[in-house]
Amino acid sequence: MKKDTSEMLKELENCSDFKEFFNENQDNIAQTKLCENLKALLEKYNIKKSDAVRASEINEIYAYQIFAGSRMPDRSKLLCISIGMGLPLDEVQLLLRKSGYAPLYVKNPYDCIIAFGIHKGYKLIKINGLLYEYGLETLG
Repeated sequence: MKKDTSEMLKELENCSDFKEFFNENQDNIAQTKLCENLKALLEKYNIKKSDAVRASEINEIYAYQIFAGSRMPDRSKLLCISIGMGLPLDEVQLLLRKSGYAPLYVKNPYDCIIAFGIHKGYKLIKINGLLYEYGLETLG
């Protein structure tokens, strides 16, 4: 049976032995690798990896290493890949969380622009244009 996050957090706060907690909750703790998550998203949305790499506007070799699992991107590169894949905002948020990064936070101007662009289906160049227009660091 899957537990929700708040239930697990309560158990964690009340546990005296982490090993016991971890062993009892292994099925509830995400253990998939980024490359596995990306592969699943490529399949789910019928996206060609080469198209996603090209649209991500990051170094091609580096991007393929990320998809292969030999490199772990920083948050901004993962956002570039997500945008290049054309993922919907909810999938981007989930991918960020699964990868150990903070989801986009709309009260932060940088994150707000990126979330807006993703929601509208903007390409990376248009999102970067908005970031630049507001004096913020661009992605990529």
